[in-house]
Amino acid sequence: MSVAIISDSACDLSLDYLHKMNVECLPLGVTIGDKEYEDGKSITPEKVYSLMRNGEAPKTSQVSPEAFRKTFTTYVEQGKPFIYFAFSSELSGTYQTAKMIEQEIKEGQPEAQFEVIDTKAASLGYGLIIIRAAELAQEGKSINEIVQTGRYYSDHMEHIFTVDDLEYLYRGGRVSKTAAFVGSLLKIKPLLHVDNGKLIPLEKIRGSKKVLKRMIDLMKERGVSLDQQRIAISHGDDIETAQKLSAMIKEEFGTKDIHIEMVGAVIGAHAGPGTIALFFLNDQPQ
Repeated sequence: MSVAIISDSACDLSLDYLHKMNVECLPLGVTIGDKEYEDGKSITPEKVYSLMRNGEAPKTSQVSPEAFRKTFTTYVEQGKPFIYFAFSSELSGTYQTAKMIEQEIKEGQPEAQFEVIDTKAASLGYGLIIIRAAELAQEGKSINEIVQTGRYYSDHMEHIFTVDDLEYLYRGGRVSKTAAFVGSLLKIKPLLHVDNGKLIPLEKIRGSKKVLKRMIDLMKERGVSLDQQRIAISHGDDIETAQKLSAMIKEEFGTKDIHIEMVGAVIGAHAGPGTIALFFLNDQPQ
């Protein structure tokens, strides 16, 4: 029996793509005003970005214990092994909630075959892990084999990204109000990355043109076998810049497989419209 793969919506893969890969996706929540939505199901990223441009400040919430309990129990009762790869535990409480439900279920049914894994990743960095896990599941690999590769990808996944307006990071508590104000005046573009699951500021660059070139430079410094990798770019409603970065990567490294998606509603609620994020491995792909 093949292993089922479960993700949550912070992987920023489209529902159509996840369906094609036989991956079940649990939606995180988005609250705007007094209305609650399910990421990717009852609200689109485009709608969230439109509201943010008009001054709205969306709030987000993790997958509920009830949703995990229902989903996990369904697979266990069917005797189907599965792995839930979770959004970084440093950016959401979703992983901890899933681990709590895992412990609860396994105490009552110790024969249950499933694992809950912290990807330490977000957006399409997380998405690349899900894609590889789903491919291995389709090849008939065991839980242990898929977990091993998933953890390898988690340990070696690079996230390099920039945002269009520091105001959104300020709202999310990532930068000070003064930094956001000064950055906007000076047209400073921050570069950030993810280190062991945590969001870390990397550099400040003046001018959007220089940012893309610097992203390519960092890719050159950190990446391995970039012509042989599947690379991903996610964008906050800015497909033109994403395609421009993709063309630069193809020209520089000869990369053929570049997966482009829009940043989903939950991550977009914190990063804002205009975000551009780049994901690749800093070691050999497996």
